[in-house]
Amino acid sequence: MSTYSAKPSEVTRKWYVVDASETTLGRVATQVATLLTGKGKPMFTSHIDCGDFVIVINADKLQVTGAKMTDKMYYNHSGYPGGLRERQLKDVVAKDSTEVILQAVRGMLPGNKLRDGRLARLKIYTGAEHNHAPKNQSIIRSRGANNAGIRYQFSVFRKFSDVR
Repeated sequence: MSTYSAKPSEVTRKWYVVDASETTLGRVATQVATLLTGKGKPMFTSHIDCGDFVIVINADKLQVTGAKMTDKMYYNHSGYPGGLRERQLKDVVAKDSTEVILQAVRGMLPGNKLRDGRLARLKIYTGAEHNHAPKNQSIIRSRGANNAGIRYQFSVFRKFSDVR
């Protein structure tokens, strides 16, 4: 029997809704990155984009542990001498809380030609409402730090139409 390799025409994409207010930034980002890459699917093939669509809600209620709000820094450089700019996490959250989740997920995806397409399937919203009609979406409830040893922490799935 030969090794199975998925073809782009065989990929079926589902929609998932992740609530960012239920657990910390890193746990949300790993869940989202796993869904975007499709590693939880049995048909996963590393060179084919097998991932799903992910909607992240409540980005403005983001949780971090410890003193990360003041200690975690975001750096970028203009390219000119002395052009290093650094911002604290609390400043980035105050300006645009979706950027924090986007950068965390982007850092957890492999840096290859598939990353831009995967990030295009990521939709992040600051509130609990989003403008995507129910497309057989599944709500993902994160279990948090108590069940950290579980390989996939998003094991509770419900249809979007069942949640009110």
